[in-house]
Amino acid sequence: MERLHLSWEDLLRLVRRLAEALSGEPFDLVLGVARGGLIPTALLAQALGARNILTAAVMFYEGEEALPEPVFLQFPPDVLLFGKRVLVVDDVWDSGRTAFAVKARVRRAGGVPVVATLHFKPGRNRVPDRPDFYAEETAAWVAYPWALEAWPEG
Repeated sequence: MERLHLSWEDLLRLVRRLAEALSGEPFDLVLGVARGGLIPTALLAQALGARNILTAAVMFYEGEEALPEPVFLQFPPDVLLFGKRVLVVDDVWDSGRTAFAVKARVRRAGGVPVVATLHFKPGRNRVPDRPDFYAEETAAWVAYPWALEAWPEG
């Protein structure tokens, strides 16, 4: 599989692209998906002038074993989402399972979710949905600049 190594400059370019696409969209809050979505969430919130930022942590694997259903390790209380338009931010929509699960959970809490990702992998998508906004399509494995493999030695 092709590997796409992004620099911090590449990341900022993608975030700017998302911010431009989202600039006319009204949101009450931003919900970042841990862990990969946290840095894009902070950058996108900064670009959009958003201050109400929450986090969600979702687990689909126990070691190398896939779980049948997502486990929400952390999620905002329903009262914070009810009646709100929620921008859900993650780094990549690969199989789509994580964003799909977060989107469903926001809906159950009475919120209106809108998903934005840096990358969308349509060939790997395994859910009947897709991100509402994304900066780029790719089939490659994406190595973001915050990934351990991108860290300098020492």
